[in-house]
Amino acid sequence: MVVHGSALIMYNAGISACEKGEQWQRSIALLSEMLNAKLVPDVITYSAGISACVKGVQWQRALALLREMCEAKLEPDAILYGAGISACEKSKQWQRALALLSQMRKAMLEPDVIGYSAGISACEKCEQWRWALALLREMRDVKLEPNVISYNAGTSACEKGEQWQQAMALLSQMREAGLEPDIISTPAATTLESARTRSASSGSGLWRCSERCGRRSWNPTSSVTALASARARRASSGSGL
Repeated sequence: MVVHGSALIMYNAGISACEKGEQWQRSIALLSEMLNAKLVPDVITYSAGISACVKGVQWQRALALLREMCEAKLEPDAILYGAGISACEKSKQWQRALALLSQMRKAMLEPDVIGYSAGISACEKCEQWRWALALLREMRDVKLEPNVISYNAGTSACEKGEQWQQAMALLSQMREAGLEPDIISTPAATTLESARTRSASSGSGLWRCSERCGRRSWNPTSSVTALASARARRASSGSGL
């Protein structure tokens, strides 16, 4: 006869194996089996199940498991919240990503750079440039340094919203932080260069913005890189960050 403790270990091992094999359906099936067998899932169970759902781009199931954890008085940690935010980002659920960030704070958990970056990327995918910039400001307010991914998503959001001055300011901030954008050629680069040329020829817009940012020797090739990177990564992966 298998005691409950041993059965729980066996189920957890099975769900973890399904997670590693990106078999989210089997992970959910094993969770259902556990409940039918009157076994109580623990943090390890839920962690593996949520991770499997994130890999399978099943944001609704991932969030459902997070809710179940809370209802079972099992407190998700920052990593699990981050996984949920990532699931929302991949599925372009920017409002739910922001809701999870808010929920983390209420649970006295501080989002990390990865969580913020996923939230910014979710806003970028849905062309919510104001929210993307708000998250970048919030990162600095809580003494978190945005990384290249954070800045790339923010500048791409501004590019989509045709907020060229905001994009230029972010590019300047990247370099001030000692970060260098990736050099990747995409349509976004052409778009920004075209806008810069029109603004420079008329003596207004982007060129004046670049001077206010202290970048009189502005290099258009390197400056467009951050705007390009988020789209290029999605195109190369076929995901459509």
